[in-house]
Amino acid sequence: MLKSYEAIYENGQLTWLADQPEISSARILVTVLEEKSIPRRRFPSPSIAGKGEVLGDIVSPIVPEEDWECLK
Repeated sequence: MLKSYEAIYENGQLTWLADQPEISSARILVTVLEEKSIPRRRFPSPSIAGKGEVLGDIVSPIVPEEDWECLK
């Protein structure tokens, strides 16, 4: 069975973007995509590191039900 793995080739090195094949040796086929079609990974600014705050989650509300004016 054939499986596909996504990687970026730069300066003779492969950087795996997701799962890496768990093999020690194999015959491979390489398809080169145009440069503009390869998404570049973006990183947040270091100045915002550690400043995020979790106020609630997607299941429970951030404020108690008693404070909901629309339910009164």
